[in-house]
Amino acid sequence: MNARTGRVSPELRAVLSAAQPRTAGWVWGVIFGILAAFSTVALLATSAYLITRAAEQPPILYLSMAVVGVRAFALGRAFFRYLERLASHDSAFRQLETVRVDLLRRLIPLAPDGLARTGRGSLLSSLVSDVDELQNLPLRVVQPLLTSLGVAGIAVWVVALLSPAAAVGLALSLVVAFVIGTLVAGRVAASAERSIAPKRAALVDALLDYLGSLDVLLAYGAEEGSRRTVATADAALTRALTARSLGVGIAAAAMSLFSGLAVALALISGIPSLAQTGTGALTGPGLAVIVLVPLAIFEVVASVPLASSAWRQVRSSAQRIADVAPTVVPAEIPVAGGVEVWAPDPAAPILDLRDASARWPGADTPAIRVPSFAVRRGERVLIEGASGAGKTSLAHLLVRFLDHDGDYRLAGQDVRNLPLEAVRDVVGLCEQIPYLFDESLRQNLLFARDDATDAELLEVLDRVGLGDWCAGRGGLDARMGERGSLVSGGQAQRIALARALLRDFPVIVFDEPTANVEADLSADLLRDLLTAGAAEERSVVLISHGDVPSDLLDRRFVVADGVLQEPAAAD
Repeated sequence: MNARTGRVSPELRAVLSAAQPRTAGWVWGVIFGILAAFSTVALLATSAYLITRAAEQPPILYLSMAVVGVRAFALGRAFFRYLERLASHDSAFRQLETVRVDLLRRLIPLAPDGLARTGRGSLLSSLVSDVDELQNLPLRVVQPLLTSLGVAGIAVWVVALLSPAAAVGLALSLVVAFVIGTLVAGRVAASAERSIAPKRAALVDALLDYLGSLDVLLAYGAEEGSRRTVATADAALTRALTARSLGVGIAAAAMSLFSGLAVALALISGIPSLAQTGTGALTGPGLAVIVLVPLAIFEVVASVPLASSAWRQVRSSAQRIADVAPTVVPAEIPVAGGVEVWAPDPAAPILDLRDASARWPGADTPAIRVPSFAVRRGERVLIEGASGAGKTSLAHLLVRFLDHDGDYRLAGQDVRNLPLEAVRDVVGLCEQIPYLFDESLRQNLLFARDDATDAELLEVLDRVGLGDWCAGRGGLDARMGERGSLVSGGQAQRIALARALLRDFPVIVFDEPTANVEADLSADLLRDLLTAGAAEERSVVLISHGDVPSDLLDRRFVVADGVLQEPAAAD
């Protein structure tokens, strides 16, 4: 969305459209809402008529209709309000489920590299807070506006039957109150309301960083500085919320001021009419009605400035969702491959790249160029290079997280002709920090192959050197902790290798497996990863900037300045 022109982009329009229910339940919610608001106004008008008419002491028969009306409108207000909440909230919450599923469906093709520039806090905020905010579109924006306009129109028409002058005053008061309450409050609070969603995300980001790294922050004496970052983000969000409250207060004050003005105008126009006689003359009960009805009307239409405030927040949250999960996937991210079945050629290299390159979303230049790179079955290949040289880009190219230019073949077949899932069933990636769920060891392994038996799980743990460790931890029911907090870096890498072996990938790519492992354990870990990984004609591509014994490798490559080269070419 263009902040200056207020134009709604197609991506934003798609999010807002998805948040608005179009079911019969929502329509009934609007109808019940109008009936509930009308009952509120009618109750006050009928009560005013009954009290003033009773003061004239007419026969009780003349009051019976008013008495019935008071009871009917009192019951109707509660009854229709209940039905309105039941219908409208049910529709909004059901639509919210659709929005969240649609958001996840749009995020999946982007993950992981299409989300590389999106912070965890921003993503979490979009999935939870921003999506929850979208329920306010039907509940606090569209429905209150329709209800207010409908009831205000009916009320002005009824007042006009009793006193046209009072109806004109009521209509003018409503229009001016709308304009002042909406525009003035908007000028005060609009900027703050649009900033609430990003500031909430910034606070979540700061909290996640602080809590996720608390042990390291305490160890290095940096906890206080990180806590100040959280406090700063919290103060910024508090200021935005306070500014929004100021805008809401101004809108409420405008409504109160002009409701009093509408009452005064009704008195000014109505009192002289009491002296008139004949058909259409204003009576005492009629004067009470036109004087008190504006109070009820303004109580109903007070939701209009609040709807304007809610709209700005909904629009801001919708824009953040549109930014996080655009409808158009960046060209650098492969969305879908071909439909061919993988039919490997035994004579062809399992990996074969020629003049291939890949770049990150939004980048102008390739992050990695591969003039020539071929890996045979069972080979153990090392990719060396300094940090930031492009090694991780190569790993993501191999598993098709990043799309590529040039030629990339998997056992003789062009990967573009294969479904993405087929490529990722052949090439498995063990990342620098393997993700472990806050579940048992068993569940973390079954994530790779859900039909594996306990015996198969224990066997694969023995193969990766975790058999004794598993027994010492109480078996497969041992908990891993949040993000693997209860295991060491080396143990996490071995569990990742166990998952890769369970999945039976023909090619395993290890991306800096010893980066978070103690130096005295890294050599043993590398040996186990390479020997266990390369068994059964399985190819292993090891990406590392550390020393690896030559006896564990078949070939070496070097990444320098974003180009994969043979060592001799690098020299």
